[in-house]
Formats: sequence, C-alpha cells, structure tokens
Amino acid sequence: MSMADSSVLKDLRKNASGKFRLVNFWATWCSPCIAEFDEFVKVNRMYRHRDFELVTVSINEPDERDSVLQFLTKEHASNRNLIFASSDRDMLMDAFDPSWQGAVPYTVLIDPDGNVIYREVGSVDILAVKRAIQKGMNARKPW
Repeated sequence: MSMADSSVLKDLRKNASGKFRLVNFWATWCSPCIAEFDEFVKVNRMYRHRDFELVTVSINEPDERDSVLQFLTKEHASNRNLIFASSDRDMLMDAFDPSWQGAVPYTVLIDPDGNVIYREVGSVDILAVKRAIQKGMNARKPW
C-alpha cells in the first residue's frame, strides 16, 4: 500500500496507463464500502488479464495505515492500493475530481484516453460496473 498525495491522485485521474482503470475510494469506517469491497476484488480477478487495472484508495487518516493494510490483507486485495497521504481530504479529493463532494464509496471507471465512462457515488451496482468495463474494452479491442 502506497501513500497518495495530490500529484499521485492527479496522475491516477489522468490515466496514462494505457488500461481501463477502475478507481474505488473507500474507508474502513464506511459500511457500504466494506460490504462491496469483495466484489471489486472479484472484478479485478476477472479482468486483470486484459487491459484493466483496479486501484483502491482509502480515505482513512494516514495514521490508520496499519488497520487499512490489515483489512486489505484479509480481503486478498492484490491490486494497487493507496491511502490518503494527508489529513487534508478536501485538497486530495479536489486533486482527483473537483466535482466530488467527498462521499464514499466513490467509484470511477476511466478509459485509456482519460475519459470517465462510469461514475457512482454510493454503493455500486456491480453488474453495471462489469457491463461498463466490458463495453469499453470490447469497443477498443474486441475479445
């Protein structure tokens, strides 16, 4: 797990990876976040062999790093995992998406060109997420 400062979050949003990037902002104190986290791990396992990347970003305080890491380990989250590097959440949220009001969970699917093709504040419909991933991938490079 790495620390995410404003420059990391700007690069995350820009998405120069050449892959479809699913970003999920969550927190250990957020019940809906915890309830759906396992589904994101499954989505990562489904698509990671294609041009896909899952990145989770914990908005917990930096000093809660150990408890966040413990949760990620328990969930077998082998994807890229970040935690906010500062207690100034507003600055970090604005670095990723100035229109985001800060509610979690917050999930964004970004295509390889940096365009947001799916966005959800609150719990996601995981089937809708999978459909958005599949549609975007097939439009770019049919399976």
